[in-house]
Amino acid sequence: MSDETGTPDTPAGSTGGPRPEPLRFFGTSWVHHDNGYGARRAGVGLGSLVAAAVACLVLRFAYEGIRIAGSGAFVTVLVIAMFAICSALAFRNTWEGFGKRHDPQRQASLRGLLAIGFVGSLLAYFFRALTEAPGEGLHRQEYENAREAYERRTTRRTGDPSKKKRPR
Repeated sequence: MSDETGTPDTPAGSTGGPRPEPLRFFGTSWVHHDNGYGARRAGVGLGSLVAAAVACLVLRFAYEGIRIAGSGAFVTVLVIAMFAICSALAFRNTWEGFGKRHDPQRQASLRGLLAIGFVGSLLAYFFRALTEAPGEGLHRQEYENAREAYERRTTRRTGDPSKKKRPR
C-alpha cells in the first residue's frame, strides 16, 4: 500500500497496479466521469449550497437570540466577527485541502475553528463542485503518479544486458 496516498498497489483479483482512491459521494466515478458523475457533482454542489443557506438561517436565529438577550453591542459584534473570521479561515483551509494533503496535527489543532466556520467549508464545497468533484484534482494527480511509478517498475528491459556497450 502506498504510504502517501493510501492507495493499494495491487487490487484484489486483478493483474496489478494502483487503484484510484474513492472520493466521498463519488466513489471512483471521478476517474472516467462515469456512473452519474455529473449528477453527483450537481447534487454535491446543490446540497452544500442548501446546507450553507440553512446554516445561515440557524446563525440568524442565534443572532436574534443574542439581540433579544440584550447583551450589548460589543458581544454582538464579537460573535459576528468570530463567525465571519472562522468561516473565512475554514473556506481557505478546505479550498487548500482540495489541492494538497494537510498535516494531520495541524488539522487536529484547527478542529474547533473549522467547526465554528462550517459555513465556509460548505461554500468551498459548492464552488469546487462547479468545476470538478471536490478533491478530484489532488486524487487524479496522485493516481497518475502512482500509475507512472508502477509502469516504470514493471517495464521489461529489452536485449541482453551482457552485450551492452561499456564506456572505455
